[in-house]
Amino acid sequence: MSRETSFVALAAVALLVAVGAGAWWLGMQQGMGHTTQTTAQPAASTSTTSTDDPSLWTIPQGEEATRRHIRESLKAGDVDPATGRRILNYHDPMVPGKNFEAPAKSPFMDMMLVPRYAGNEAADASSVTVSPRVQQNLGLRTAPVVEGSLVSEVTAVGNVVWNERERVELSSRAMGFVEKLHVKAALDRVAAGAPLAELYVPDWVAAQEEYLALARLSGPGTDALQDAARQRMRQAGMSPAHIQRVVSSGVVQPRFTLTAPIAGIVSELMVREGATVMPGMTLMRLQGTRTVWAEGAVPESQAALLQPGARVRTTSTGAPGQTFEGQVQALLPEVDAVTRTIRARVELANPQGRLVPGMLVSMRLDRPKAAATLLVPSDAVIHTGRRSVVMVAEDGGRFRPVEVTAGLEVGGQTEISAGLQMGQRVVLSGQFLIDSEASLRGLEARLNQEPVPPSTQQRYTTDAVIDALSGDTVTLTHPPIPALKWPQMQMDFKLPPRPQQPRDLEAGDRLQIEFEMQDGDVPRITSLQRVAPEPRQ
Repeated sequence: MSRETSFVALAAVALLVAVGAGAWWLGMQQGMGHTTQTTAQPAASTSTTSTDDPSLWTIPQGEEATRRHIRESLKAGDVDPATGRRILNYHDPMVPGKNFEAPAKSPFMDMMLVPRYAGNEAADASSVTVSPRVQQNLGLRTAPVVEGSLVSEVTAVGNVVWNERERVELSSRAMGFVEKLHVKAALDRVAAGAPLAELYVPDWVAAQEEYLALARLSGPGTDALQDAARQRMRQAGMSPAHIQRVVSSGVVQPRFTLTAPIAGIVSELMVREGATVMPGMTLMRLQGTRTVWAEGAVPESQAALLQPGARVRTTSTGAPGQTFEGQVQALLPEVDAVTRTIRARVELANPQGRLVPGMLVSMRLDRPKAAATLLVPSDAVIHTGRRSVVMVAEDGGRFRPVEVTAGLEVGGQTEISAGLQMGQRVVLSGQFLIDSEASLRGLEARLNQEPVPPSTQQRYTTDAVIDALSGDTVTLTHPPIPALKWPQMQMDFKLPPRPQQPRDLEAGDRLQIEFEMQDGDVPRITSLQRVAPEPRQ
């Protein structure tokens, strides 16, 4: 190898070493910068200045706030000087349904508890706060509570039946024979006063001849005899009109013409020409068609809204383009056990006879105008089965469930008789998402939460000594409890609410407690008081 070739090789090696060293230095600088930037970011994120919104804190920020509360001896109910907000409680984000009164390490995870703050002075444990951004994402809509009255109508479907109050029965007053029928079949229409049948009554002939014989006599006492003869014709069953024809004509009227007392139809025809009829025997029945009944099935929940005399408008496919006016005659005292409906009997005018039995009609029954009350959109009311609840929107993005007394629902509006005030705003959509948030936060008021009945469990009393305190749980050592067959032992109890606790409880304090058992949880102390320490011997 020549000297020039060796020199070129050494120069190439030197150049490669220089390039590698430069690349290594540049990579180190970028790595250090990246490391510095990465490590600096959490430091900045744990900053809790007074301008920060605690609802937007990350978990590390919440843990840092809890450590600061421990250093500054803060607890639930105090105002955090760094945020200016009242501390509601502490919780583990991984177990959000459990709340604690004091800052501490989580008993569930290897992390600190996180504080929860009140949104403002009016915030309490029965409301949940949702940020405007989350409200927009959830599509929350609200509407005001207004005052008004529901002008409603009850709709029903019914069948037409004959008005039984316009039914007339024609019967024989004496034994006779049907010589002629002017109506030949049932359901024939007849006009008022039209002849129906001609009857020959032998008994009437004898009574008429007796009267005419006395009428031809003259002298004292004949007037009394004539009056007695007319009375016998009435007793034989002759009508006043028939008797008058005999008196005026002076001729025996052996045949009697039966006429229609009303206009209508022959609903039933019991005789034919040549038939012999006996006294009291029904000859035919006439049904008036001036009015008809329509009996509609009304749900029993709406029957209370109707009153006799209420106005009714009825239409039928059998009479297109025609509306029949009427009024509620009665609500029949009978409930259909299958359909849970009550029949409303409506009397309808039928001047042209268009309505006939069996025809299907649609009825609109006017409800009397009700007094003014509070109204909310029906979508805002949630019926849980035992109560009705609405979610009330308050200032600062807070929402609170309120139990209400709901009334009639018409046209998408529901009457509210108790629980709300005019001007409040209620949530129309997203109520269950807010309820889920309330569940995660362990709030006292929830949509489906029923009122807690007074406790009826047996309670026990014992002395105890505090071994440790942790949030709302206290570890006690108690003597034997014969009622529960418990020996002397150390165990956990759930403390009562803070206002019911003596101040400044600490380990070593002697207590007298009253407690009750809880299914699936530690016993709950219902009352406790501090006991003076025993005197030394």
